[in-house]
Amino acid sequence: MIKAGVIGGSGYTGGELLRLLVNHPSVEIDLVFSTTRAGQSIAQTHPDLWGVLNMAFTDTVNAAVDIVFLCLGHGNSSKFLTEHKFSASTKIVDLSNEFRLKNDAIFQKNPYIYGLPELIKTEISSANHVANPGCFATAIQLALLPLAQSNQLQNEVHINATTGSTGAGVSLSPTSHFSWRNNNISWYKPFTHQHLAEIGESLHSFGNAIGKLRFMPQRGNFTRGILATAYTVCTEPLEQLQATYRSFYADAPFVQVVDEPVHLKQVVNTNQCHVHLHKHEDVILITSVIDNLIKGASGQAVQNMNLMFGWAEDLGLNLKASIF
Repeated sequence: MIKAGVIGGSGYTGGELLRLLVNHPSVEIDLVFSTTRAGQSIAQTHPDLWGVLNMAFTDTVNAAVDIVFLCLGHGNSSKFLTEHKFSASTKIVDLSNEFRLKNDAIFQKNPYIYGLPELIKTEISSANHVANPGCFATAIQLALLPLAQSNQLQNEVHINATTGSTGAGVSLSPTSHFSWRNNNISWYKPFTHQHLAEIGESLHSFGNAIGKLRFMPQRGNFTRGILATAYTVCTEPLEQLQATYRSFYADAPFVQVVDEPVHLKQVVNTNQCHVHLHKHEDVILITSVIDNLIKGASGQAVQNMNLMFGWAEDLGLNLKASIF
């Protein structure tokens, strides 16, 4: 049994991480850090945890915990790690975007490995510091990685991805209020979303030519999940492409290449990614669906932790979808 610390446990990502860790058979939650809620019961913030996690938030850290999950706002992880020191043996999983890119991957002399298990599982297994991927980045990479590896992503790629309101975080903004979000849909950051950088680095990691990525993110009028579609010119027959995808994900317990069209509810509340291929003339359409808070954030962090400690990759992550 290892001891885990969650830094920034009052938001959507932190709360989802607590729900996963409290039932993990090999983890004891040692501390949940919050400067603004220190002393308050965690269940006051996450009421589904009444009687399940009888702890209070704290504003002090235990430097000897076995693993720390940083669920802080983007740009705050490095500040926190500068102000709080952990033991040399403490493993760190950062869920922000601070250390994902190669140019940012070394902090305090520690290299952060990009934490997409379906891409570099072996490297994660020997890592002490992991940078958890972004939610859009996860859904889109899992849709495109097999094409990048097989050198079939040389043409321009058009990507559309719609995320639930939890993707914006727990803090209120004009576009997250119920009266604005309900019965509404809109795009944002067209062609410039910050996740494009990490997507590009992963796709280029195979050494093959990659076409221009045209990414249009959208806000959906639902709470959680991402549905991503990507299409590009590809002359390979559908059956061969399906075989390529199944071969690429043969050792990936959370990626399912399915024959039928996919929808969000089949993956919401799980760590699964379902991928579907559709061919029209010389265009391949790939659809990818994930839960943005689980496979897109906290579930993937637990998946990375499992690999870092040499456990089964799916330990504590056999979750049930809310299909209806």
